[in-house]
Amino acid sequence: MTDTSVAALQATASTAAPTRVWDLPTRLFHWALAVAVLGLIGTGLNGIMEWHFRLGYTVLALLLFRLLWGFVGGRWSRFAAFIYAPGSIVNYLRGRAHPDHLIGHTPLGALSVFAVLAILAFQVATGLMADDEISASGPLTRFVSGAVVSFATGWHKAQGKWIVIVLVSLHVLAVLFYVLVRRHRLVRPMVSGDKLVARTNGEVAESRDDAASRGLALVLFALCAGVAYWVASLRI
Repeated sequence: MTDTSVAALQATASTAAPTRVWDLPTRLFHWALAVAVLGLIGTGLNGIMEWHFRLGYTVLALLLFRLLWGFVGGRWSRFAAFIYAPGSIVNYLRGRAHPDHLIGHTPLGALSVFAVLAILAFQVATGLMADDEISASGPLTRFVSGAVVSFATGWHKAQGKWIVIVLVSLHVLAVLFYVLVRRHRLVRPMVSGDKLVARTNGEVAESRDDAASRGLALVLFALCAGVAYWVASLRI
């Protein structure tokens, strides 16, 4: 999307008001995942395997939670809010963005989110089945064939690791570009939950972020953490 198209959309707004875009569970998930992934990279590169496993189980719980929250979470956290048709993505790239593209995830941002979630899920899955035959063995290695263990180990230690590092680096660079060059406020809304949204077509739907919603998120995460704990208990 070009700066001109963004400016044009914003210029048509009669008012711009704070709008709850990111609910608290989504924000906590985002920052917890960022810390956990950075920890995974650091512990993996330095061979601190016990903490590497613990952080891996943490990421597993977080990804399971995000999968569920993508269906029952706040308006802009639901997958339905940022699954875009090919035509919508093309229009966005041509500078004909829909006003909703400036509220939640943009089409390109949505593709990035799905890519990161997918590669992290695959990296966690291969880690659970990996075995370096020295000091670290995933809890699921005894349930799969030797060929699967061999593939999972090779992927997790080589291609998967570097893909995650590249994706994390690209994500950080993209955020810096939008914040420093295009002057978009990306970080603050993910901290406060609110974003200044141009009211181009009347009221803008806000994400639900009340006590009941947060309570539901807590229950869901507890269930996901329980699943991750059960998986960890399979390790021998």
